[in-house]
Amino acid sequence: MSFGRLERTSPPKPMSDINMTPLVDVMLVLVVIFMLTAPLLASSIRLDLPKTDAAKPNEAPQAVTLVVDKTGQAFLNDKPVTLDQLADALARAAGVNPDTEVQLRADEAVPYGRIVTVMGVAQKAGLNRIGFVADPHAAP
Repeated sequence: MSFGRLERTSPPKPMSDINMTPLVDVMLVLVVIFMLTAPLLASSIRLDLPKTDAAKPNEAPQAVTLVVDKTGQAFLNDKPVTLDQLADALARAAGVNPDTEVQLRADEAVPYGRIVTVMGVAQKAGLNRIGFVADPHAAP
């Protein structure tokens, strides 16, 4: 009985390249985990602070919106007001929180004198923090 010649194929060569896809996936997962946990680790000192009735947490700064349209009409929190009403409302706001910020939105066409008058009313009421609100899109 004669056997024919058996042809053997050579086994595949071992792969010598590193597959980068799983490595990149693991690294991205680790980056996301570190991004989420980093803010929690910022205050790692644990303290048991003494308790008292006098200590109150700082309140978030309050703000009132003061709008002056192109006709010179003043609006406080989107309600039209006269200068006397504005002075009373701002004095009440200053009585509640003297750090209240006045966010002043004025039309471009409003005369500078009117803006100064409104700012003076706010300062007389005791509100010295005045922020000017502008459109973020600058004209070319």
